[in-house]
Amino acid sequence: MLLAYGGPQRFAAIGAAGSPAVLGILVFKALKRLSQRPRPCHIEPHCWSKVLPPDKFSFPSGHTMTAFSIALVVSYFYPSLEGVLFFLALSIAVSRIVLGMHFLSDVLAGVVMGVALGCASITAFASLGLI
Repeated sequence: MLLAYGGPQRFAAIGAAGSPAVLGILVFKALKRLSQRPRPCHIEPHCWSKVLPPDKFSFPSGHTMTAFSIALVVSYFYPSLEGVLFFLALSIAVSRIVLGMHFLSDVLAGVVMGVALGCASITAFASLGLI
């Protein structure tokens, strides 16, 4: 959507949003290996979801981290989308708890790390003169 309708700043927005998403994948995969915290659905089999998680570790929530980093960066470029983007990011975060994939602390850590990655991306792209 950004590529087609993003206007003159679409390439900067895509680059600035994609960077923390890619870096976030590396960060959460490393932290999951280090923490080795089991998922709630592995401790107490109460999951509503019939889809198995992609890995067996819980901390931090990669979905939440990615959602918040992208929401922050894209809303920086397109402020009129801020409400919708953060509503979607929050919905993703809540769904991780409801489905039994993450503990609240996993999701809160994902929010903090996602916002930090988003801020770092905006700062890096601005210092390079790309924003």
